[in-house]
Amino acid sequence: MLAFVAGLGLSMLSYPVHAAPASGSDTVQGLFDALLVTMKHGRTLGQSGRFAQLAPVIRRSFDTASMARLSVGPTWTGLSEAQRQEVSESIGRYMSAIYADRFDSYEGQKLEVTGEQPVASGVMVKSRIIKANGEPVKVDYMMRRNGEGWLISDVYLDSAISEVATRRSEFAAILKNDGIDGLISALNRKADVLTGTTARSF
Repeated sequence: MLAFVAGLGLSMLSYPVHAAPASGSDTVQGLFDALLVTMKHGRTLGQSGRFAQLAPVIRRSFDTASMARLSVGPTWTGLSEAQRQEVSESIGRYMSAIYADRFDSYEGQKLEVTGEQPVASGVMVKSRIIKANGEPVKVDYMMRRNGEGWLISDVYLDSAISEVATRRSEFAAILKNDGIDGLISALNRKADVLTGTTARSF
């Protein structure tokens, strides 16, 4: 189930240039709109095509730098600015690959924003995904203000399972054994396997 939620931040499909989202709900709704469009053309686009469509949407919807910092943990403080940028890009690329893999076709699924509430660090946008079999999945998005807009800084399944905390647990062993370069390589390899693409600047 976590993998499903992790799959949730154009050439052939042209998205308009968006103004900065006025609220956290606007950001999540924009992500949902893009996911639905891509899902409906999913089989035509193929895995790498979906990745190409979703990568810019993930980049503008998620605070990948903040997610990278929290996912890497204490190691972050010792990284150079170039390494931090590289980690953020590889995490964004990996996230895009997961979304392209999980949201691969449309069979009547519904993605709905159901509300938002203020929290200490920003706002929490509530949503639900109605799967093709009718099963609802509750997904909450932690939002952080970025200038005039809002970016997703974490995703919670059933208000409990944090995507960032899960990533931090996954990354810890890689960082311990292979260091930051090993983590970057591992993330890019995983994205390559999912999409059949080659690593490039995110």
